[in-house]
Amino acid sequence: MSEEKKTVDKAACIIAWPAGHSRSPLIHNYWAQKYSLNVEYRREAVPPEQLTEFVTHLRQHGYAGANVTVPHKEKVMALSEPDERARAVGAANCLWYDGDILRCTNTDVAGFLANLDAVTPGWDRGLESAVVLGAGGGARAVVFALLQRDVRRIYVINRTPERAQALAKKFGSRVIAAGWDETTGLLGGAGLLVNTTTLGMVGQPPLAINLRCQASLVVADLVYAPLVTPLLAMAKEKGLRTADGLGMLLHQAVLGFERWFGVKPEVTAELRALVEADLLSSAAPKPPVPPEKAKPVPTPKQKKPGIISRPRGSPG
Repeated sequence: MSEEKKTVDKAACIIAWPAGHSRSPLIHNYWAQKYSLNVEYRREAVPPEQLTEFVTHLRQHGYAGANVTVPHKEKVMALSEPDERARAVGAANCLWYDGDILRCTNTDVAGFLANLDAVTPGWDRGLESAVVLGAGGGARAVVFALLQRDVRRIYVINRTPERAQALAKKFGSRVIAAGWDETTGLLGGAGLLVNTTTLGMVGQPPLAINLRCQASLVVADLVYAPLVTPLLAMAKEKGLRTADGLGMLLHQAVLGFERWFGVKPEVTAELRALVEADLLSSAAPKPPVPPEKAKPVPTPKQKKPGIISRPRGSPG
């Protein structure tokens, strides 16, 4: 389960199943080196049936805290003490020890706000109306964040209306469920549009939307693969201010690092370039194997008459 461990003062990890896709080790180990800390951030691939044991004995496994991602973000709340953000969002992605108490929070809320503040300063000044596309965990984090900034009306639009209605009911009268066919009309008076769906992600259909809006509209997309989604490309063509999903990913990591290691790290252009390069390299098509290096396909053995051949390891 664990990666090979070296002797460090403290360690944290990402708990996932699978865990190989996470960029969190790249981000946190960059900060560890930048601030000359003898700490390490690792991957822990923990299957669902082992999650309870791993989280309840996190310190015994050598960790001062952890990030949590799919498919564990909801279940981990019952294994720790959630704060207001985690309870509101219904999912936690960060664990840390407060004495002997294991606490959890949702750093997507802070990451979303910090990213908007950094790249579109003043976005919330006098903001009357926002439109949020989607009604999953990302949408709940965004809605909670916007309520903290006193946005007066938050329209939640989802292709399954019942999910949008449930989210609106959870957060109160300032959150209003709306139909997908109302999107264009609502954008005409909105100051912020946030896409929390997977539409526009690599391998997913593009987000089909008519950006008929004010020139002051800010457009944010939680998707970060690709770095510039079709929605963000459309917004940039119209001269609108934008905030991408990579910025949110970087900023949401700040709180965990500070909780575990006692240093508040900075999101820098150098760090962004490092993660951008990693995303681009993983998205690049792999070069074809030269014919001379390709492994020859073995010739199948001739079957003997009267004997049924089964694949190795198949039930007998």
